[in-house]
Amino acid sequence: MIHHLRFFFEAGVDTPLWPEDMGSPYGYPCELERLPISPATRAELARLSRSYQSSIDWDYPPNPSPWSDEEWQVFKEQAHTALEALRRELGAGWVVRDESQL
Repeated sequence: MIHHLRFFFEAGVDTPLWPEDMGSPYGYPCELERLPISPATRAELARLSRSYQSSIDWDYPPNPSPWSDEEWQVFKEQAHTALEALRRELGAGWVVRDESQL
């Protein structure tokens, strides 16, 4: 059986992973501690999700992000690195589709 996950960051959510099946045993959104990944990758995905929250102007969310172009670039690079580590660790039985639009 192949497991399918979607990878993207969402306001107010502490994980970037969403199973395609809402009845997934990994939760919806995905609970990182349920995945067969290293503690380091789990921690990095959680850190990135927390960090993403500061990219939003919570006083008025439609406003432009308070992040500079440089901050966005660093975040994008870190997110892509974490995604690649996640894919490596999950292996062939998993498909992780990048929907982050970063």
